Amino acid sequence: MHVPLLDLSAQNRPLRDESLAALARVVDSGHFILGAEVEGFERELAAALGVPHAVGVSSGTDALLVALMALGVGHGDEVVTTTYSFFATAGVISRLGARPVLCDIEPDSFNLDPHAAAAAVGPRTRAVMPVHLYGRPAARLEVPVPVVEDAAQSIGASPLTGVMSCLSFFPSKNLGAFGDAGAVVTADAALAEKLRLLRAHGAKPKYHHAAVGGNFRLDALQAAVLRVKLPHLAAWTAGRRANAERYRRLFAAAHIPDELRLPAHAPDHIYNQFVIRTPRRDALRAHLTRGGVGTEIYYPVPFHLQACFRDLGYREGQFPVAEAAARETLALPIYPELTEEQQAYVVTQIAHFYAEPTE
Repeated sequence: MHVPLLDLSAQNRPLRDESLAALARVVDSGHFILGAEVEGFERELAAALGVPHAVGVSSGTDALLVALMALGVGHGDEVVTTTYSFFATAGVISRLGARPVLCDIEPDSFNLDPHAAAAAVGPRTRAVMPVHLYGRPAARLEVPVPVVEDAAQSIGASPLTGVMSCLSFFPSKNLGAFGDAGAVVTADAALAEKLRLLRAHGAKPKYHHAAVGGNFRLDALQAAVLRVKLPHLAAWTAGRRANAERYRRLFAAAHIPDELRLPAHAPDHIYNQFVIRTPRRDALRAHLTRGGVGTEIYYPVPFHLQACFRDLGYREGQFPVAEAAARETLALPIYPELTEEQQAYVVTQIAHFYAEPTE
């Protein structure tokens, strides 16, 4: 059996006609950047998430970038964040000339350690950026600076707890576009207005620039697709959660050694990824690949060990929890259309791996 890590066609196929009709609507309108289609999606997204304001942007990365820009983060500033996430989390901080102040993670959630984050806040800290990694909400932070949530993998997992929450609609996300797209949601009307200004080169009105922004505009084609998909998000989230619980039952029945650890239970987890961990991660992944099971490693190199951040002065061994996670974690298929037969096959393949004699 072949079990892909993600099968987008299984989700997009039932929505094909509706999606094509939405794209045709944009083509016929002749309005491809921002406009009524984007405004409609922003209203519907804000309503779905229970927040006053949603601002569509060009990607999840640009959502993080423009959120920090809206707070005035720049040269000489610091932003406290995790060392274990997708690169954009720390990359946008450096792009603004600020310093990423990295912290270790919690061993069970893989999220930013809230105590380490609070201790890292200093006089130059302009913001703290927790990541709701893999779809599990991070712990609430009690810090004296704004909190900008990297919620790229966790849409709808928890209510807004920071001043802004940044979303990604990359095709593999729980709510995925047909390309790059993102949004920033906030309860602050003034911040929402600033985000709208900055996403269009700081121009209001056209050709009159109140600030130096960027080209972070959401295009209407992606907004139209997202409007088709958004009403299905709750069902897709329920499907991922149901698959996670099925994995737990299947693993329990397979009597696999405790060496393999499943994701810790969390009631708000939406399972953008289902991440297991084992000291024999690389051998297990090779075994699953031979058996036709798709997997992925998120993320093999923490930020503090990346070559581009060498000048930050961190060293190997400084964040041992993140380094262990980078060595041991492996994502299994979890998309909502995954069948019970496919999941049983994945678990059987893992059971076969542990049944083999080790050298």
